[in-house]
Amino acid sequence: MGDSARVALIQARPVYYDLPATIEKALLLIAEAARRGSQLAVFGETFFPGYPAWLDCAIDYARWDHAPTKQLYARLVRNSLALDSAEMRQLRESAKKYEIALVLGLNERVVQGRGNRSLYNSLVVLDSDGAIRNHHRKLRPTYTEQLVWAQGDAAGLRAVDTAAGRVGGLICWEHWMPHARQAMHLSGEAIHIALWPQVKPMHQIASRHYAFEGRCFVLAVGNIMPSADFPPELQLAPEMSGDADALLLNGGSAIIALDGEYLVEPVYGEETIITADLDLSKIAQEQMALDVTGHYARDDVFDFAVKRRRLN
Repeated sequence: MGDSARVALIQARPVYYDLPATIEKALLLIAEAARRGSQLAVFGETFFPGYPAWLDCAIDYARWDHAPTKQLYARLVRNSLALDSAEMRQLRESAKKYEIALVLGLNERVVQGRGNRSLYNSLVVLDSDGAIRNHHRKLRPTYTEQLVWAQGDAAGLRAVDTAAGRVGGLICWEHWMPHARQAMHLSGEAIHIALWPQVKPMHQIASRHYAFEGRCFVLAVGNIMPSADFPPELQLAPEMSGDADALLLNGGSAIIALDGEYLVEPVYGEETIITADLDLSKIAQEQMALDVTGHYARDDVFDFAVKRRRLN
């Protein structure tokens, strides 16, 4: 770890609900990010193998015992990524081969433990030697997401050292959970990963606020999803249908500096790799005015604790 890091935001279209094909595409994107000299590359929320955008765009999917929704969920389970799997080993080997740290957003299935078939919205940090440095499960699925994902826990609610710097991350609406934010700030992030399905205007505000509050760089990453990728099991809402090229998820990935200003403005509507060089030495300068883990913490006034046990 040094005073600078080159980072890459991979704003891409997964091969929806096809894990082998998504892995194949991801390996090519990782190689390209490494070719550009990146020390850290980041994928969006549940890129492996795709965010369930049908929760916002489909008709009638939430009816009880709805056969098409159950079939779609089963397909998602089959194509979700387990930590102890051949597909994860491919990603770990790629990180090691190219000596690049990775942050992966995934639909996680569990193959050990209690034999459950629940899925988790997870964030996994791989270091440049291929080791899994952290594994965080989204604390609370947002609104309709509770149909798909189980609740996570705080076992991975922390930042970890990587070859690119000290990296942490939160998923989507966790950025509006004050205690989750403070837990991450206390863990000493230099680079914060903000995973979103797409980085809409309010998500931009949350990401920029996080950078200002935490005095850390924020990589806000979103995905791309055209209407053509909508799952055939369900019916797309009429107002969203008719154009196969219309984007249900349109990216919005951006890189945000310590003061909440953009280093790289949001990029919408295209598959791309966004890179930038981060000057990590500036963190201490910015903490002079605001340090929510130091002179702004007021431990004499507030108590704070995190229950870090893994639930499953």
